[in-house]
Amino acid sequence: MAKATKAIRQALHHPPQYAAYFAANQVLFNRVVAFYFDCIQAHEGLLALKNKEALTALEKLTHGTGANPHPIMPLTDLAPDIPAMFRRAAINAALGSARAFSSSLKTWRARKEKHEAKQTRSGGKKKPFKERPPVPPRSWNKSVPFYASLWRERHTHCIVLKVWTGSCWSWLKVHLLGRDLPDGYAMGSPQLVRKGDRWWLHTPIEKTFEAPAKSGEQLTTAQTRLCAVDLNLDKHLAVCSVQTVDGTILATSFIGNGTAVSGCRKQLLGRIARNRSQTGIIAENEQDNADLWAKIRHVDEQIAHQVSARIVQFASEHKASILVFEHLGNLQPEKGTYSRRSNTKRAYWMKGRMFRYATYKAWHAGGIITCRVNPRNTSRECHRCHAAVVRYNQGHPVEGYTPGAALCLCPQCQMRDHADRNASLRIGQRLIERMQEPQKEKPPPAVRCASRVSKETGVGTSQDAKRQMGPSLPAARRGDQTNGHGTAQGRKRRMGAPLPDIASQLRVHFE
Repeated sequence: MAKATKAIRQALHHPPQYAAYFAANQVLFNRVVAFYFDCIQAHEGLLALKNKEALTALEKLTHGTGANPHPIMPLTDLAPDIPAMFRRAAINAALGSARAFSSSLKTWRARKEKHEAKQTRSGGKKKPFKERPPVPPRSWNKSVPFYASLWRERHTHCIVLKVWTGSCWSWLKVHLLGRDLPDGYAMGSPQLVRKGDRWWLHTPIEKTFEAPAKSGEQLTTAQTRLCAVDLNLDKHLAVCSVQTVDGTILATSFIGNGTAVSGCRKQLLGRIARNRSQTGIIAENEQDNADLWAKIRHVDEQIAHQVSARIVQFASEHKASILVFEHLGNLQPEKGTYSRRSNTKRAYWMKGRMFRYATYKAWHAGGIITCRVNPRNTSRECHRCHAAVVRYNQGHPVEGYTPGAALCLCPQCQMRDHADRNASLRIGQRLIERMQEPQKEKPPPAVRCASRVSKETGVGTSQDAKRQMGPSLPAARRGDQTNGHGTAQGRKRRMGAPLPDIASQLRVHFE
């Protein structure tokens, strides 16, 4: 069986005085955590026990009962009448921090011993070990989890929490703002989290389902469906195609209007550039144009979540069990103006977000696994015969290869299709080819290596090897430089002019 875990975040709506109660409750919790951390440091043997055994031992050390009336380190000296589940939550938090500190300290000591042993073997002048050791936490700011007896009466939009108000323990009813808990998930212990001046309730949920087979096993069945995704910078942000292992094409979806998103981002970056040019000075350790930067981040985050959700929804509707992406980890923005280069860079970052968000959303959608393939020439090859294609725009001559053009033609098999759709189909085929080809033996060394000239002849390093062309790394990224710069293509527009095809609420337009 496999598990899918995520957290549901809900804002709290409460009377103003409740904020002080929540703050006092968090302060008390961190004091108790610090107390138990000191107990663990005084009894290091507790870390050798399992969590349940260590929890029992710490309660015997600190909590008085009829069988243990006089504990060695009583918790009542810190605060009386602490609920049992509040105490155990603090113990578990302290154990986690103590194990992390112990692991860091152990790693530091191993590095120090290795350094000293190396100095002893060399016999030369000894160099001191300058790396500082890790130190225990100096301050504590952990959020408060609510175990079983610390909350009750949870409904769709409200919950009752037991908190320390600074003078007593009270039950407080608060209202929840946000999405409801989905069906089919088991709920864990909620956690009270502070973000700025607002309080949020984070609830972990977990779903159990049958573990899917690995991609290699799934691709041995001809009817296995996979959804290949081609991510772009402009026009369509994502093009998805569902196909079977035997080559049957079932459906295609074009998602998002990248031109509007890129134009909006470039307009905001242009405003930042103009503001910087007017002031001429950027304050140290202070974020300039904070509102504009936040707007850019929020737009990119929203678009990444929307597009990734649409990708997973499309794959689920057509019962695909594998998502396939290109491995686009080495993309670099082209040189240009500040707003143009920054726009391209953030468009690349948004591509990475789409992949990460689609990965976990697909897993939660029913165990859809995600794979990545080499992006080399996926847009230049025909999905039918794998020959080089001609890429062109409507109304232009059908010749050559125009990066970013919408249409493609294969001169060999006369295939005509949308260029991004052809690329998505080729991405899925590349995964099938990689999984189905037999394991190859390691190739023998090249013959030219045997006749290598000795260093005495003055031959330079490998970077100075003679070659007529430049390195092949840029061509290996995509083969056609993706789709240009990621800005509003084909339109020369002044920096401050608004884009007519983007809504005032900065929502992406889906087709």
